[in-house]
Amino acid sequence: MTAQELLTVRDLAAGYGAVPVLRDVDLTIHAGTIVAVVGANGAGKTTLLRTLCGMVPASAGQVVLAGADLRGVPVEEVVRRGMAHVPEGRGVIGELTVHENLRLGGLWRRDRADAARALDEVYQLFEPLARRRRWHGHQLSGGERQMLALGRALVARPRLLLLDEPSLGLAPRVITQIMALLRRLRDETGLTVLLVEQNVHGALSVADEAVVMSLGRIVVRAPAARLRDDESLRHHYLGF
Repeated sequence: MTAQELLTVRDLAAGYGAVPVLRDVDLTIHAGTIVAVVGANGAGKTTLLRTLCGMVPASAGQVVLAGADLRGVPVEEVVRRGMAHVPEGRGVIGELTVHENLRLGGLWRRDRADAARALDEVYQLFEPLARRRRWHGHQLSGGERQMLALGRALVARPRLLLLDEPSLGLAPRVITQIMALLRRLRDETGLTVLLVEQNVHGALSVADEAVVMSLGRIVVRAPAARLRDDESLRHHYLGF
């Protein structure tokens, strides 16, 4: 592992019961970059994120974060080591207030003072949440729920953020805001992001690198700008 490598995945395989999904996945992610994972439905993108964070057990291979092997490590310990996962559907608890949802992101942290600072930073980052901190999750708009899910992950101060379909069901204006926020977090805080996204244009507009998955394997890895601008490559692997 070089000094710049944050995540290294080698020969990763995983699935659900007897059904294999991921096969021989190799991936390296450098610190301070956004990597977009794109591909058709059923390609294995969501399973990749779930396996990296420990929600789905790997059947083979290695997942190494900052030099530490994560295979077999409980999900809560993966978070402590610096990886946070925002699942598809956002996972906001509707019965809890905005503030209570955000506090969940830092409950495990021993440094209570810094956890409180991180929560304040999220309120500064997402002004609508600051205004609605006493609202319950079910009272928020789709865009606000996505902000809340992102904010809860950021309270944990992750080194690597796994983000699954953040644009799902959102208006184009909100999608643009979310993508701009990811770029800002990368530039200002050095946050590293692994972004799974069906909105290929949006993902490629913000990513440094792009990974194309097909049938549980990575079939292309290239600079995001190259995939965005190469019509033949897009057409062959993404169908447009």
